[in-house]
Formats: sequence, C-alpha cells, structure tokens
Amino acid sequence: MTSVTPGPDVRVPAAGLDLSGRTALVTGGAGGIGLACARRLASAGAHVVVADIRAEAAAEAAAAIGGTARAADLADLAEADALARSCAADILVNNAGIQHVAPLEEFPPETFSRILRMMVEAPFRLVRGSLPGMYGRGWGRIVNISSVHGLRASPYKAAYVTAKHALEGLSKVIALEGAAHGVTSNCVCPAYVRTPLVEGQIEDQARVHGMSPGAVTTDVLLARAAVKRLIEPAEVAELVAYLCAPQAAMMTGASFSMDGGWTAH
Repeated sequence: MTSVTPGPDVRVPAAGLDLSGRTALVTGGAGGIGLACARRLASAGAHVVVADIRAEAAAEAAAAIGGTARAADLADLAEADALARSCAADILVNNAGIQHVAPLEEFPPETFSRILRMMVEAPFRLVRGSLPGMYGRGWGRIVNISSVHGLRASPYKAAYVTAKHALEGLSKVIALEGAAHGVTSNCVCPAYVRTPLVEGQIEDQARVHGMSPGAVTTDVLLARAAVKRLIEPAEVAELVAYLCAPQAAMMTGASFSMDGGWTAH
C-alpha cells in the first residue's frame, strides 16, 4: 500500500483567516481593488506595504491600517526592482494597472508600451525580486489581479487585454516553479468592479460609442453578465485573502473568475 505524506496543518482559528507575522505587498494599494485588498489582508493580521504612484494616498491608506507606504511608478522598472528589494514580502498582490480605450489604428504606441511595462514587466520584476526570500522561508503567496479580459477580449482595449493575457501566462509559470518551495500563484479575474478605473472606462466607452454613461454601464459593461451589477472591491478582496491563507496551499496555477456569469456563455 502506498504511503501518502500528509499535507501541512491548515486548521484555521475560529476568528477566520490568520496571516499574522506575514508581510504583504499590494501594488496600486491606495485605491479601488488594491485598497480593499490592503484593508482585508491587514484585518487578517498581515503587515501591509501599500505601494502606489500617489505618495500621499499611499501614506493615508497605510496609516489607516497600520501598514507601510511606498511611492512607486511601476512603469519605471528600476522602481519595481527597488520595491521588491525593500519589502521582503511573503505575499505579493500584483494589482496596479491603467486603462486606455481606443481603436487599434489610433492606439498610441507609447501608451501600449507603458501599459505592458506596468502590468506585465513590473509584476515579473516584483516576483523575480520576491521569490528568493519566499523560497528561503518555504512559504509565499502571489495573487495577480487579472480580469475577465485575461480570459476574453473586448474591442478598443488592445493593451489591457494583451497585458492581462500575458499576466495569466506568467502566473502559471510562477505556480509551476514555486510549487516545490511552498509558493502558490493564482489569478483573480473580476469583471467590472466599482472603482475609479472603471468609472473612467465608462466615460471613455461613452465617448467611443456615442452613448450616455448610464447606457454604457447597462448595455455595454454588463451586457454579457448574468448578474446585472458592478462587483464591489471588498468582494474581490475576500477572494484574494482566501488565496493568501494557509488553507489555500493546494490552489495554484489557477484563474478564478468573478464575473457574474460572463464567461459561462
């Protein structure tokens, strides 16, 4: 009879997810999904490093949760390298991102490059800089905030869709390499979340389609979803927190849709 080695003890205290003693780095952590993740991870006991291009907003967010603020423009890859070196993170949430909506023939090449630097190359640099410490400690959690657009495409979003598809592939490679070292890597793929980024998309789509912002929300953004509402940032953060927990040790290399049924079609 084959002997099976038991897995780690993942019993969780009655109070819920326990990340006490862990350091979490959340990029784009001063607003939207990133801020919700920072708050949730802090509530689970992690010390959270809030990284954001907006220094004052990062400081305010970090102060509210007893964390640490880091100002960083992740389109500057040297800043991404420095951020990884300074944090010694046990948990890395790659969330920072921007959007630009335009037809391909009008899409600015410099904007395309900036989006890919921030949303693909910077996560790679942050992972590359964080893995040696995670490997040395025998534990790590990497959660990449992807999107339904990492699984599906939409017109006028060439850079964003390209970046999210690339992030999905990167996440799977991290999962395969990190497994032997106690490091997991997953993607969370929400549809439209109630954030300033999405509010900006609504305005952009309204301009492109010649529609009112309200009509864009109901007839464009939510057209393919079965659940006809925007996702709340705290809903995304709850899934992120679970993927960071000890009991999620067998969840790696996966993409978790949170899209109101969009990809069920």
